[in-house]
Amino acid sequence: MTLHLPTPDSPLKIGTRGSPLALAQAHETRRRLSAAFDLPEEAFEIVVIKTTGDDASLIAKDRPLKELGGKGLFTKEIEEDLLSGAIDIAVHSMKDMPVAQPEGLLLDTYLPREDTRDAFVSPDVARLADLPEGAVVGTSSLRRRAQLLHFRPDLKVVEFRGNVQTRLKKLEDKVADCTFLAMAGLNRLGMSHVASSAIEPEEMLPAVAQGAIGIERRADDMRTAEMLAALHDTPTGHRLAAERAFLAALDGSCETPIAGLSELEGGTIRLRGQVLRPDGSEAIGDDRTAPVEDAAKLGREIAQHLLSLAGPDFFSWRG
Repeated sequence: MTLHLPTPDSPLKIGTRGSPLALAQAHETRRRLSAAFDLPEEAFEIVVIKTTGDDASLIAKDRPLKELGGKGLFTKEIEEDLLSGAIDIAVHSMKDMPVAQPEGLLLDTYLPREDTRDAFVSPDVARLADLPEGAVVGTSSLRRRAQLLHFRPDLKVVEFRGNVQTRLKKLEDKVADCTFLAMAGLNRLGMSHVASSAIEPEEMLPAVAQGAIGIERRADDMRTAEMLAALHDTPTGHRLAAERAFLAALDGSCETPIAGLSELEGGTIRLRGQVLRPDGSEAIGDDRTAPVEDAAKLGREIAQHLLSLAGPDFFSWRG
């Protein structure tokens, strides 16, 4: 069967949110598609879609994400446009993606993974460990909040929502002494200099799938499936199979402090997983390896082990 490639007159439409980072990821996808098929970039049209999560009035309220509807806030409208045919593919930050996709959609293409570490950002302090007692930390991540309070209960954590630029402006306005961003996002924006330092996973295990870009498509769109196959990075696929299986088995969402990171060495995959009480009072972790073909099984096994240790009320807030 002949693959009918897109043209500038009939482009493949790439759906994305409109933040600078989302656009950078969409442009990276377009460049890779253009190079893979020796097509002009005009054969791929970037379509900006405003999601509920991009509503400035919601961001301004600085309410926790879980109170606003969870990760689906950033995907609902994009996936609706994908299902309707208004766009052909959707580009996502994988750490923001729910573990299940709507019926009719598939998320099975990943670009090569970027730096997985968290970035510590402060105008006055070089490293997380150097924060003075009682310092104010701005973050909207329940994971980062719980991890911080676990080893530094003296810190004060305030809600800090918004894109990279919004959070940097809040830091400039002295709303907090420091904040955290993903090193991957800063690298993709050409802003790695913003990080005071990168936090090694031994100090703060990152979010599941952090640093990875995923491309979603319609399940019955075989032309797009064939084109995306040329972009898929197999090592990243193995790593996310382990991490997202871990997250799914924990019934993970934005309401649950969960961290996970997989790494490949030859034919072996290593997965470190962690769950925390939301107030940081307790953390439970595990670290195991398996053959790479058992990546998803490894994720499920670690999740089940942590659940057995945690007990049914582990994720409840303490008064």
